[in-house]
Amino acid sequence: MSAGRQLPGLSESEARARLAAYGPNLLPADRARSFLTVAWGIATEPMLLLLLLAALVYITIGSIAEGLMLLAFALFSIGLTVFQDWRGENALKAMRELGAPSASVVRDGVERRIPASEVVPGDLIVIGEGERIAADGRLVRATQLAADESLLTGESVPVNKRAAAAVSQDAPVPGGDNQPFVYSGTLAVRGHGLAEVSRTGSQTQAGRIGASLATIVQAQTPLQQVTGRLVRTFGVISIAVCTALVLYYGVVLGDWLQGLLSGIALGMAMLPEEFPVVLTIFLAIGAWRMAQVSVLARRPAVIETLGAATVLCVDKTGTITENRMRVRVLDSGTERLAVQPGQAVPAAFAGLLEAAYLATRRGSYDPMDAAVLDLVPERIEAALADDWGLAREYGLTPELLAVSQLWRDAGGRFRVATKGAPEAVAELCHLDADERQRLARRVHELAGEGLRVLGIAAGEWTGAVPPADPHAFSFCFLGLAGFEDPVRASVPAAMAEATSAGIAVKMITGDYPETARTIGRAAGIDHQGAVLTGSDLDRLDEAALSRAVHDTGIFARIMPEQKLLLVRALQGRGETVAMTGDGVNDAPALKAADIGIAMGARGTDVAREAAGIVLLDEDFGRIITAVRLGRRIFDNLRKVIIYIAAMHVPIAALAFLPLLFGLPPAVYPLHVVILEMIIDSMCSIAFEATPEEPGIMRRPPRPRRQPVAGFPQVLLGLVQGGLLAAAAVGIYAWALASGVPEDTARTMTIVATVAGNIALVRVNATHDPGLLLSGRAVQPTFWLIAAVAVAVVAAAVLVPQLRVLFQFGLPTLLQLALAIGAGLAAAVAADVLKLVPRVRRILGAPPAPAGAPRA
Repeated sequence: MSAGRQLPGLSESEARARLAAYGPNLLPADRARSFLTVAWGIATEPMLLLLLLAALVYITIGSIAEGLMLLAFALFSIGLTVFQDWRGENALKAMRELGAPSASVVRDGVERRIPASEVVPGDLIVIGEGERIAADGRLVRATQLAADESLLTGESVPVNKRAAAAVSQDAPVPGGDNQPFVYSGTLAVRGHGLAEVSRTGSQTQAGRIGASLATIVQAQTPLQQVTGRLVRTFGVISIAVCTALVLYYGVVLGDWLQGLLSGIALGMAMLPEEFPVVLTIFLAIGAWRMAQVSVLARRPAVIETLGAATVLCVDKTGTITENRMRVRVLDSGTERLAVQPGQAVPAAFAGLLEAAYLATRRGSYDPMDAAVLDLVPERIEAALADDWGLAREYGLTPELLAVSQLWRDAGGRFRVATKGAPEAVAELCHLDADERQRLARRVHELAGEGLRVLGIAAGEWTGAVPPADPHAFSFCFLGLAGFEDPVRASVPAAMAEATSAGIAVKMITGDYPETARTIGRAAGIDHQGAVLTGSDLDRLDEAALSRAVHDTGIFARIMPEQKLLLVRALQGRGETVAMTGDGVNDAPALKAADIGIAMGARGTDVAREAAGIVLLDEDFGRIITAVRLGRRIFDNLRKVIIYIAAMHVPIAALAFLPLLFGLPPAVYPLHVVILEMIIDSMCSIAFEATPEEPGIMRRPPRPRRQPVAGFPQVLLGLVQGGLLAAAAVGIYAWALASGVPEDTARTMTIVATVAGNIALVRVNATHDPGLLLSGRAVQPTFWLIAAVAVAVVAAAVLVPQLRVLFQFGLPTLLQLALAIGAGLAAAVAADVLKLVPRVRRILGAPPAPAGAPRA
């Protein structure tokens, strides 16, 4: 551009020196984690450490098979989590498209294209229409330049820019018309300009917000906290019991080797080593399910937290709305048309629409220009394109906030059209005071509906040479056009479902209160109270702020730091906060929230890095889908934890009670490994495919501090396990007392345990009783896993080599039937417990209906 030739800019040598001094023009980002770093972080989780330690002990004492089996499951758990982490990070990397990968600068008097990371303070950057600005700076040249700063301010309407030779003050906050400052990451939607760079990288407005993320520490999710407590509890108990058993054998009986082996078997029976495998698989599959509906879970553990969300804070622009403009109203002065998408515009408004089209630049990036072009029928567009050519353009100026375009046909006849601020168009049309007053009332009425209003006028020019000033034309005022940033189609239904699920929705936006109120009404947000602005919040003390965040549904003119303040205030009231957003200004609140949800396609890198969940297709309804999935995962995790607690009781009882009563060992370490690490783990996976409970989205969110499984749930699991333990130990003692050989009695005991194990999956898969009648919980996954579990036991019994390895005998059909019946009887007794109201409360189920259990 000519301005580039007139101003020399920096020299290449000075640019290199400044790049070394100031560093690259890059926004702050979390340091990428290597594969080894991710794997090490997972491997050092307490439960996996216990699992690896147990494998090492087995290998050390010579039980290679058992040790390798444990090690294989540990490596599988690590690998699955690493893969999920790698997939999420790579999906984010593929979305990084908005970071201004290159920029045009003037160096040594020549315009050239360089990577945006090499822009330095003092550079002259050339800004063209449709380009993303690479750094903060001051405009030294500007021609009809307007920028979309919504990623920093939350306002979807572009702001006009003007050049300034020098300014006395520092760059103010983004937003507002006719400022000479431009900001990194914003988009030039109209015109062109030349700016002198003042700040790059972390010193820019976007960079400062990104840097503030480093001060926000993310707490562990409730699931992670509960898992840690369970691990510590089980670990302490198992260490104490196993140590006592080893000392008993060594000191009292004088058999230290048998004591060590028995202690290891009992320790394996008591330690819940399934937890890391099952929880990892649950969350990984949950993340996969969410990916199927275009929701990327960057941190899968956040999925479970979604089910506890009590407040959903949403940004207006790009989240509730589409972040694009459309014409909603045409007003001719005598008639008013509510424009519907896809509906033909009546002939009465053809002149108004045609003038708006003639006043609009072709190929414009301005969203309101694009809205006009989208509305014009193809026949009008084709006719004007064939007959008229653009003769002159009169751009927007601070003195006249209107754009005029002069057209000439093949015969030399001129036609002019203008659109802009209604008062500016009224001035061009020379309206009298009464006409202006009537016009002001119409504009105020449309603005009260949250619309951005433009006036439209047209005229003709009979002279041979176009005038230099648009005031010279004789314009006729044709009417008004009202523009809106439309609410996404999925939002009202999603809002209604959120309300029925007990989730309070609060809109936090940088837009004007009236616009926010209108959008909130269209979106279905409950805003009975007044709309609070950022300046209102500044006047509130801590107690008043706490009340305000509870009572208010819409917050307008909010600055970035105030979004973070609102999230903190809600959390201070005990709320579990989910926060959505797409801009750099949303990033601190996204990271501080319990669940940060970033919009993918339009969102900034900073927002996506700060969030735990990214909506890839920006469908707002996906948020409610994710909440539903989070509640289902919570329910199923609670079920599987009860089940795992139950299954450890009979295994521990079989490892300990026969020895206590002087009976031969019922199980050896290999049996424990098979029961816990293969059959129990596989059966646990069946819970992941369990369908959601009826009415899952009509119940209130669970309390923030309610654990996935607290003492009541673990106790219920222990009771269920106690019933199965009684059946298994009972069948073993009965068989030995009846003269059944030891190896055959052991086989009957394992069969009873496996039969009860599989039946308890059915018992715990639903809140309602009905083990034999309920068909809701019968899923293909259950039958497949049950078949595999049965096949493993059958192979160990029927294959001679395996039968010797497992020290099994070959039972009769009657003995098998007795063993299976004992296991099923224990499961039926556990199922009947669900008729007890207290048990239903422990499960999180609604009260049972009167009468018989539901089938």
